[in-house]
Amino acid sequence: MQEETARSAIDTFISAFNASDDSYVTALLSQALTSDVVFWGPLGRSEGIAAVERFVLDIRRHPAGTGTMMRCSAVDMPDEWARYQWVFTTPDGGPRLAGTDVVHLRRSLIDQVIVFAGEIEPSAS
Repeated sequence: MQEETARSAIDTFISAFNASDDSYVTALLSQALTSDVVFWGPLGRSEGIAAVERFVLDIRRHPAGTGTMMRCSAVDMPDEWARYQWVFTTPDGGPRLAGTDVVHLRRSLIDQVIVFAGEIEPSAS
């Protein structure tokens, strides 16, 4: 049950990147995130749905064109923390980015997001 709740919040969060129109982004984020969400993204730490919305809108306006964000793994949830892998692909074979997000849930909503973008290189032995 807890994993289903997390999966629903995560998939709603991801759907904001793929909304048919920018005007739907805030509503989708509000369904998935707490109002005081803490977002650790590629550009540092920010707080609140408006900050996450700015990030999502920036991704939606990628110079290579509007891309598609999708969860490409199961949701692994050991307690109130969950992780999943994602991939963002731009149209016509443009840039592709993959990563892993770690999220914390409070009352069925995401209250923290930590974005790990890119692949982790193997360590030199």
